[in-house]
Amino acid sequence: MNKQELIAAVSEKTGLTKKDTGTILEAFTEVVTDTLAQGDKVQIVGFGTFETRQRAARKGRNPQTGEEMDIPESVVPAFKPGGKLKETIKGK
Repeated sequence: MNKQELIAAVSEKTGLTKKDTGTILEAFTEVVTDTLAQGDKVQIVGFGTFETRQRAARKGRNPQTGEEMDIPESVVPAFKPGGKLKETIKGK
C-alpha cells in the first residue's frame, strides 16, 4: 500500500475527505519525525512504539572493490509492534 492508497483507505473508514486525511497523515508523520529527532519515542498502545536505536560502529566491505571500510556508529529509527498488532497479524 502506498501513501495515496493509505489516504484513500483511511478517508473511507473515517468519512473525512481525502484532502483532510492527507493533511492529518502529513501532520502525524511530521510529529513522529520531530519527536524521534529529539530522542524521544512515540508509543501508540496496542499498535506499537516508534523509537530510535543506537547502531554500533562496525567493519564493512565495499561491494564493488571488496575493500574493508569502517562504518561509523549511527542512530536509526525503529518500530516495535504492540501486542494487539502482533496478535492480529498472527491470527491472519
